[in-house]
Amino acid sequence: MARPLAELQIEIVYAMPRHERSVRLSMPRGATVRDAIEKSGLLPLARGRVGIFGKVVEEDAPLTDGDRVEIYRPLAADPKEARRRRARGR
Repeated sequence: MARPLAELQIEIVYAMPRHERSVRLSMPRGATVRDAIEKSGLLPLARGRVGIFGKVVEEDAPLTDGDRVEIYRPLAADPKEARRRRARGR
């Protein structure tokens, strides 16, 4: 059965330290990143930045067919500060 032309197939991903949660969705054309996160059930996890294929976007960014929406976790430490601490320890 062919899918309607009005449907987008997307994936929402949230990576945790030891595993990843992934949800595949059909969304109507014109849907946004926010719409997809709400439909995915991963909304409680979406408390920070989001992206599409590794590029940070706003939640009102429109989706296109095949997009991989990524929900980014807050950083545990500032990467620059972590490098400074490692350099001082050598």
